[in-house]
Amino acid sequence: MSPATHHVRPNARRGAFRSLADAVRAADNEDEIRIAPGEYAERLLVDRAVTLVAEEGPGTVRLTPVEPGLPALELAASATVHGLTVLGADPSRPLVLVTAGTTELRECDIAGGRVEAVRAASLRITRSVVREAALAGVHADTTGSLWLTDTLVTGIEGTGVVVSGAATAHLTDSTVRAVGGSGVRVRGEATAVLRRCAVDKPGRNGLLVEERAAVVLDECRLKDAAAEAVRVLGSAPRAEDDESGGVRITGGEVTGAGAAGILAAGTGDVLVSTCSVRDSAAAGVSADGSARLELVDCRINDSGASAVVVRGSARAVVADTTVRGAEGNGILVGERAEVRIVGGTVRDTSYSAVHVAGEATAELAALRVEDTPEHGIGVTERGRLTAEDCRLTGCGLSGLHLEGYAAATVDGLTVRRSRNGVTAQSQGEVRIKDARIVDVERAGLTCGPDSAPEFTDCRVGGAGTAGIVVAEKATPVLRDCAVSGTAGSGLVVARDGDPTVLRTTVKDTGKNGLFVDAGGKGRYEDCVLSATAYPAVHVGGDAHPVLRALLVTDCEEDLSVDEGARPEADGCVSRAVRNAVWPAPGTAAAGPVPAGVPATAAAGSPSATPRDPDGEEEVPEESLEDLLAELDVLVGLERVKNDVSSLVKLMQMVRRREEAGLAAPPLSRHLVFAGNPGTGKTTVARLYGRILAAVGLLDRGHLVEADRSALVGEYVGHTGPKTQRVFEEAMGGVLFIDEAYSLTPAAGSNDFGHEAIATLVKLMEDHRDSVVVIVAGYPDEMEHFIDSNPGLASRFSRTLLFEDYDTPELVSIVEHHAERHQYRLTEPAREALGAYFEATPRGERFGNGRTARQTFQAMTERQAYRVAEMAAPDETDLITLRPQDLPEWP
Repeated sequence: MSPATHHVRPNARRGAFRSLADAVRAADNEDEIRIAPGEYAERLLVDRAVTLVAEEGPGTVRLTPVEPGLPALELAASATVHGLTVLGADPSRPLVLVTAGTTELRECDIAGGRVEAVRAASLRITRSVVREAALAGVHADTTGSLWLTDTLVTGIEGTGVVVSGAATAHLTDSTVRAVGGSGVRVRGEATAVLRRCAVDKPGRNGLLVEERAAVVLDECRLKDAAAEAVRVLGSAPRAEDDESGGVRITGGEVTGAGAAGILAAGTGDVLVSTCSVRDSAAAGVSADGSARLELVDCRINDSGASAVVVRGSARAVVADTTVRGAEGNGILVGERAEVRIVGGTVRDTSYSAVHVAGEATAELAALRVEDTPEHGIGVTERGRLTAEDCRLTGCGLSGLHLEGYAAATVDGLTVRRSRNGVTAQSQGEVRIKDARIVDVERAGLTCGPDSAPEFTDCRVGGAGTAGIVVAEKATPVLRDCAVSGTAGSGLVVARDGDPTVLRTTVKDTGKNGLFVDAGGKGRYEDCVLSATAYPAVHVGGDAHPVLRALLVTDCEEDLSVDEGARPEADGCVSRAVRNAVWPAPGTAAAGPVPAGVPATAAAGSPSATPRDPDGEEEVPEESLEDLLAELDVLVGLERVKNDVSSLVKLMQMVRRREEAGLAAPPLSRHLVFAGNPGTGKTTVARLYGRILAAVGLLDRGHLVEADRSALVGEYVGHTGPKTQRVFEEAMGGVLFIDEAYSLTPAAGSNDFGHEAIATLVKLMEDHRDSVVVIVAGYPDEMEHFIDSNPGLASRFSRTLLFEDYDTPELVSIVEHHAERHQYRLTEPAREALGAYFEATPRGERFGNGRTARQTFQAMTERQAYRVAEMAAPDETDLITLRPQDLPEWP
């Protein structure tokens, strides 16, 4: 018997049914019921496999319940409903209830109540709208399945779609929009698969996963969630060799979350791959509790806090993922969490790119870090780090920073264009091998007080102050290391520092190769020191280093010692040294240098440095005119040049009055240098000291640089002597304190910075004619610093403002570097460079002269790659910088 067709017409007299219920009762399975336009107030029970269809298309038939609170449509068989509008009066109650079979709602409009499937029923909703319900829009609490295809769920005062019990849900090309609660909630032992779906502006989470549920998101978009876009509080365990279980997010994007973009908490098990997470108000992706998180080939941009956060006892793997623009850390690991990071890049973060704290463990391999104002990798407390083949560039503090009791094992590390290379201030076990530190502003390797790191086969090139610094009571071991091209000394050892330095080379230093400060110690064996501007080895008073089998080459002097020094030299030799204490190779080796005897006296040779009859070093005089000319050729800084010229004239007048026996007017030589980074403050400070010496107001005019770490101690009674020691080093010259505002901690803080300021004020009064102090930093912060102590305002009465460089000045700086290094820019390259600087953002991270220098370095690197591909480059090719050598646009 073939299926029959039944008609429903409200006003029909014959040949049709007046109610839907009558038509259903008369129909057999597989019959079709065609419904004429109109409004039908019924409580319709469909208990057979029929098809109900709006005869004249969707929207022409409206079904309303006869009793509030009861479903208008209940389906207890495998029926199909096509084109009906179902309108309810109680949004909190089920409006369409499916209790058995497999029901399909096609091109329907359900408003004023939810669609619910229970027991073992299954439900298909296709090209439909579910709206204006409370608690939930669609709820599947069944052992059957839910299919939601090309459907809109909107205007729900609760959750858009709820999948619970043991239900299996498939949501495809569907949208959940403007719901008061979460967009999609999956709980119990349910499973949900969402493909190409969108969740837009939910009042809570975009996706909420609880208990032992399992979810797959494929190419979905979750946008503008008020809380987390994806919140996983629990999930079915995912076997290592099985793709089922857990939460898997593939492709798609998560944007504008009001909290974290993706949160895995509790026992959540989350795998995210090829997904974009951006503009989250809090973390981009976060794991807590005992969650397991895996990020593969993702992009996490512009997070309002740290981009990736792993806490509690969570475990995470982050592979080939890019993090950019985080307002906190790039990757933050804390408490007892474990994270493995493989490949990927972290850049433009507001805090350290990677921060490991608590008792957390981080394993890093082939990670790239670029442009952070703090540390590239920072490990504190009892955090543990294992790193291999990582590259860190443009770190505002240190490339790698270790403190507290942090432990680190590093094999293969490159730090470029950062403030410091590696600062190992931890008392935990630190072993660093094959580190390459290139072009850092300050020290390449720093061993903090009481630390005992081990460095093997590490290289430092182009450090702005010292290559390696060993602080008080530090006992590091350095094996097979190399230091070259430092502006200061190659290796500096502070009082009570006791390093073991084996088979290490130091060359081409702006000061000493090895500088052992007063009271310093250490054992130095089989080392080579060459081409040092100062004596290759300097030993301060009461220092007692052991020097064995050192080779010094191509220096003016091999050894200088202060009174009271007690170096032990055994088997040390010198080659091509003009004023040598130690013998040449092949002659009798020098023995210990007697305590208190100058090195030159022990060697029986004249000193390389001229001395006056009292034994003091003579500082060569410099012409004031030459120094002012040197100041004048600096790029930009017109206001600063005028201010310094005015000060010089005032000082000359003061000097003449003193020589004439007249009283000198009150004159404060101490200055505030206010300006952004890279504006030439240190350069001008160095010139200012030399100018004061040329005028006769300072004995030497040398510059001693210091910052908070050089002045402030770590315990009571440490700060005063530490500040005094730095001040005494600057006697006769200029003490330059960078970022001086860091000495003024927040109100209520138990900090020793105030003690350092008070000590400075007293020393400036006691030695008012012997030292000039210059404090430097950002303009606004410097005003706060001067106001922090009444004594500062009276001593720093003059401020020099260092303005940012404009575009032509930045181009001139690049040209200056090019000329010094035997390069030349073509005219098109010069024009392109101007356009490049014009487009460079001038925010807080802009480095002024440093940015120009880094741009020049980047151009030379790109030019080297370009020339390397030429078959036969000539000399012109080797020295010419062209537009294509510019780095990518900022």
